[in-house]
Amino acid sequence: MMNHPAEHVLQWWQYRRIFLTRERIDLGARFWREHREALERAGAERGVAPRYIVAILGVETYYGRRSGPYRILDALSTLAFDYPPRQRFFSRELEQFLVLAHRDGLNPLTVKGSYAGAMGPMQFMPSTYLRYAVGTGGHPPNLFTDWNDIFASIANYLHAHGWRAGEPVLAPVTVEPDATFHIDPHDLALDRTIGGLAADGARVESDAPAATPVVLLLAQERAGPAYRAGFHNFQVILTYNHSALYAMAVNDLAQAIARRMGQPRSVMASGTGRPR
Repeated sequence: MMNHPAEHVLQWWQYRRIFLTRERIDLGARFWREHREALERAGAERGVAPRYIVAILGVETYYGRRSGPYRILDALSTLAFDYPPRQRFFSRELEQFLVLAHRDGLNPLTVKGSYAGAMGPMQFMPSTYLRYAVGTGGHPPNLFTDWNDIFASIANYLHAHGWRAGEPVLAPVTVEPDATFHIDPHDLALDRTIGGLAADGARVESDAPAATPVVLLLAQERAGPAYRAGFHNFQVILTYNHSALYAMAVNDLAQAIARRMGQPRSVMASGTGRPR
C-alpha cells in the first residue's frame, strides 16, 4: 500500500468513481445537516467554506466511518525501522506520537488509525496533530471523537496553509484545435497564468484576471483527455495530500455535496460559504 496508493496508479475517471458516488454525496449532505452549527462556526472563524471541511472528511474516512484499524504505535514503528525510503520521516512521526500521547494522556497502546500512522476522522499524522489541532471546549484537542475540535482543526490547517476565502479551487479548461501547450503531470506548481494558457490555446473558464497564476491539470476521462486549471486554493489542498487526483476529488465532492444541500452558485463560489 505504501508503494502503490490509488493516487499514483489510477486515472482521473477511475479515481473519481471511488469518491464521487451517490452514497458518499448523500451521506455528506446528511453529515453537514447534522453538524451544521459547528461546521459553520469553524468555517466562519477561519474563512473556510464548510463544504471543504465535509469533503475532506468524506474522502479521508467516509465521514469518520473508516479511520483505520491499525495500532498507531505498531504502524509507525514498522515503518520507522523497516521502510528505508522514508525512515527519517516515520521515525520523527513515531517520536511525535509519543509526545502527543504524553501531552494529552492518550494510551499509546490503544490508539488506532491508518497503516501509515494517520489518526482520527481527518487523518492527521502525529506532527500535524500537535501543530494544528484546536481544542474548542477548554480541554486538550480531541481529534478522535469531538467533532467541534475536528472541524476547527481542519479549518485551522487549511487557513494556516494560506487558504483564501472567496477564491476558487478549480476551473474547466477548453482546448482549441490548434493548441500548443505542454503539460507535465508531475509539475503541480502555479507556473502558468490564465492569459498565458489562453495564448497557447487553452482557455480557462473563469472570470479571474489574466495574470492569475494557475497550474494546468490533466483530468483523464474514459473517452480521452480533459483539462482543468488549479488555483491557489488547489495548492492548499495539495498540502493535505500531494496528489492532483486527491485535490480534484475533494473539490468535486465539496461541490456535489453543496448542490445536494441546495446551495445556489453564488454561495458555492464563495470561500466562506456565505452569499456574496
